[in-house]
Amino acid sequence: MLRRRGVKTTLELGALAEEHAARYLASRGYRIRERNFRLPGGPEVDIIAERGEVLAFIEVKARRTNAALNPRDAVTPSKERQIIRAASAFISTRERRERVMRYDILEVYLTAEGRVEKIEHLEGAFKAR
Repeated sequence: MLRRRGVKTTLELGALAEEHAARYLASRGYRIRERNFRLPGGPEVDIIAERGEVLAFIEVKARRTNAALNPRDAVTPSKERQIIRAASAFISTRERRERVMRYDILEVYLTAEGRVEKIEHLEGAFKAR
């Protein structure tokens, strides 16, 4: 199957968006603790990063620049619950001290060639219920 030059599949764009997101966070003083943390057979957190006392669980959502919907609209209440569940597992197995936890969404807008048009970081986009 031939693809037009520069056009990425959805999976390729998603992986590229996560790479851009990690670089973006690092440039703003975050230390990336883990990427693609997954419970066995269960939900995943795209990026776990810390800055100061805050441990952020970050869902990366990518869209092509011309997409009709905002990336944040793809984070449903069900997806939020999955992220919170994975974050709880991370905390119980990998943290030895109390942390301020936050759930963020990082929107990455990409051209069809994979260039970043815009990144928006929505800190505290949702809360554990």
